[in-house]
Amino acid sequence: MNPPHPSYLLFVGVGVIIALAFPVARHIQDKALRRQYYLLQGITLLGAVIGAKLSVLFGDYHWPWAPVNDLPGVLWSGRSITGALILGFGFAEAAKPLVGYTMPPNDRFAALLPFTVAIGRFGCLTTGCCRGLPYDGWCAMRGVDGVPRYPAQLAEIIFQITIGGIFVLMVRRGLLFGRLFSLYLVVYGAFRFVTEFFRETPRFYGGFSGYQILSLVMIALGAAFFLKRTIAPPASWSQFRTAKQEIKTAEPALGRSLTLPPMVGTSRCDVPARVPAGGTIGQACQPCIFVPSPDATLGDGDGAARPSLPPQGAWV
Repeated sequence: MNPPHPSYLLFVGVGVIIALAFPVARHIQDKALRRQYYLLQGITLLGAVIGAKLSVLFGDYHWPWAPVNDLPGVLWSGRSITGALILGFGFAEAAKPLVGYTMPPNDRFAALLPFTVAIGRFGCLTTGCCRGLPYDGWCAMRGVDGVPRYPAQLAEIIFQITIGGIFVLMVRRGLLFGRLFSLYLVVYGAFRFVTEFFRETPRFYGGFSGYQILSLVMIALGAAFFLKRTIAPPASWSQFRTAKQEIKTAEPALGRSLTLPPMVGTSRCDVPARVPAGGTIGQACQPCIFVPSPDATLGDGDGAARPSLPPQGAWV
């Protein structure tokens, strides 16, 4: 197998740099927790690198059931996002109890990930790897080899950008707190399983490719952890929910959306903060912790008091 093409390295490198440099941990204010988060990210990265290599051996070379003649060359050049996601996730979950990690999965990272994968797929598109089967129909694209093919790389770019946009909206609205990466494993696993039928990959397993087997593993892992974290979320997660998410959770129980009268309180940095009448608590002070005055209650201007706000809430 040949070394990676420079344009491929460029796009993949840009995706990796964005993933590492984007401030997805800025909401973690405690320095000790932030160090712990970065430690877990390093462990996740290690698992992802190992998984990316092993999945190529499994998917392209039928390893471990068949010998690999050029193992150093394969390990130097081959990689797959399927194995990276599986082992990266596995390493992270295995390491959490060992390092005492109690924070929920970072939904901001889950929202960023599809965009970085899409950038990497532009590298595949420009170099001709991960290509579709020969096809001369309405949606065919001529590959770098001059052969019309199914637009496998372009389809995945569109998919990743779409999922990333949806996840950004979900993070902003506090939806599926702590479960977006599990959801990503499910939806990408399903997408990859289907599109493998149109990709030029070896089919060692009764007409299925090794990457389809890995896609099923992704779906199973994602579904299992999504259900587990929906039915019985860890008790420690509650302290990391933002005030915005707590209010959204409380709204259905109150039967109507919450609007606020003028309120005065104190932020963690001891700067007075004021919430405008009819506004939302997110308009007070960012990114401080807002503590309402003891007599601050929720109301709608009719004189009726409502339950007091939670004692603290982290602005995002």
